[in-house]
Parts: sequence; C-alpha cells; structure tokens
Amino acid sequence: MRQIIAMGGGGFSMEPENPALDEYVIRQCGKATPKVCFLAQASGESLEYTLNFYRAFSRLGCRPTHLSLFAAPPEDARGVLLAQDIIYVGGGNTKSMLALWEAWGLPSILREAYARGIVLAGVSAGANCWFEQGVTDSIAPQPDVMACLGFLPGSFCPHYDGEATRRPAFHRLLAEGRIQPGYAADDGAAFHFIDGALHQVVASRPAARGWRLWKDEQGGVHEEEMQPVLLTQSTTA
Repeated sequence: MRQIIAMGGGGFSMEPENPALDEYVIRQCGKATPKVCFLAQASGESLEYTLNFYRAFSRLGCRPTHLSLFAAPPEDARGVLLAQDIIYVGGGNTKSMLALWEAWGLPSILREAYARGIVLAGVSAGANCWFEQGVTDSIAPQPDVMACLGFLPGSFCPHYDGEATRRPAFHRLLAEGRIQPGYAADDGAAFHFIDGALHQVVASRPAARGWRLWKDEQGGVHEEEMQPVLLTQSTTA
C-alpha cells in the first residue's frame, strides 16, 4: 500500500501542543515503535527544527533519525531512507529543497520508498513536493507555480487559510491555465492518499478544511470545500 500524507500546515512545528496530525501519520505505518526519518533540507537543515522533530517524535514513541545533505552527507542515503517506516519532510523553500534532492539523487530513492510502502508525509514544502505541481512562495515575491516530483497527479497549495496570498494565487494560476486542477489545505488540515487516490481529509483544528479546485470549460474557477475528519489523540485510522 503506497501512502502519502500532505499537510497544509501543522504538525510538531506549528502545533507543538497538539500532536494529532503527527499521531495520525504514525498510525498509518502500523508499527508500535516506527522508524521515522526527517528531511529538513527545505529549511536549510535548521538545527532547531531538527531538534524539535527529535523531541516530538521521541515523545510519540518513535525511533527518530534525520538525513543531512549539508554537514555530514551520508555514504548510503538509499540505505538510510529504505530502512524507515515513515519519511517526514519539513517545510521551507520548495525550490531549494528539490534542487538539492536532485543533486543527491533522492527523487528516485523516495520513489522506491513509496513503492515499497514506506509512508511519505510532509508539511508545506514537504507536502507540495509529492504532487506534479505546487503553489509556492519560494521562487517569486508572490506565490507561483513550480514543477514538483509528480508522485501524485495534479497540484497542491499549503497554508490556504494561513497566508493571505495563497488563495488568490491559486485562483489566478488556474484562471491563466498555468496550473492543473488540484487541492489546497488549510493550516491544520491534511490530505491522505492511498495508492494515488484520495482516501480522506483529516484535521487537527475544528475550523481547518481541505479544498478541491478546478477550472471549467468557460474559464471559471471553482472551489469545493471538503469536510475533514476531526482528529483527537484517541482517533483511530
């Protein structure tokens, strides 16, 4: 079973007192003490971000590790990543992250991990990366479209309610025909895909929503609100 969980915002970095989204990710691998590897390249491998990951996922009963491509590049990145139960990608600059991954050959390794059933998850840039296209502010002063890995079809936009420029940018890109139809996630909302198809939308906050967006034949842009499953620490998958 191939799984991707794309978070618009949230998780340990944005909701340290509310682990509902991270707990949901952990449950999907079906392991009591899962091995979770953090990829923090989008943040320039921020030390504080990485330490917060270790603290959060240790508390959640995992065996956390991280893969650095800066200070101590691994001799066997493939071996490290394919030994995991979950690969969790942090937020930051989508373009810089993907460029670095390409230089180190990570896209093919991540695709192999996906095919093997290792759960792929991430927030913001770490959610954009799995789709064919993402709405990102990493390449221009205002959010714009960029090509991503294409593990999932269509497009994705994080922080849909958390950053004022995201919604109008996605609408504009659709109207201009520059981006494919796709999904947007509020902060605190996540899309869970199984074998390339949307399984469900989940949320750690009552007001968080997921959205489906497309353009009709007349050029009109449409937005459909998707009611999520509201998570608690006792929610089962």
